[in-house]
Amino acid sequence: MFSKTCEYALRALIYITQQTKDGGRIGIKDIAAGIDSPEYFIAKILQDLSRKGFVQSAKGPTGGFYLDNISLNRSLTEIVKEMDGDKIFSGCALGLKECSETHPCPVHNEFKHIRNNLQKMLNDMKIGDFVDQLDAQEAFLKR
Repeated sequence: MFSKTCEYALRALIYITQQTKDGGRIGIKDIAAGIDSPEYFIAKILQDLSRKGFVQSAKGPTGGFYLDNISLNRSLTEIVKEMDGDKIFSGCALGLKECSETHPCPVHNEFKHIRNNLQKMLNDMKIGDFVDQLDAQEAFLKR
């Protein structure tokens, strides 16, 4: 459903949130290991997210990544749109260019409900919402 880049971005932000909830910071190696991703790939993704203000970073011996209060309250929709664009929320299920209400594809009417429900769900979920589930091991970020 999402690109690999988007999947890793979401997993990394959620993992960073959980690991730094007490005010600490976490490095690339630990993030990559914690979400089962290639280190070089997640480093590139986090550099991009940091530049765009989705995650904060600090250099030095006590450096690493963390999220401020603004980032913790970002919806998953914002991350998805930043990484993959908004096609998942507006595009045709069959990939047709001219699909619309007046010129629908065969699955248009059913798929628009799925798109709308997905967007609502992701809008309602904030990056900071998952810490308790992860701490209680009710949810996982790694296979």
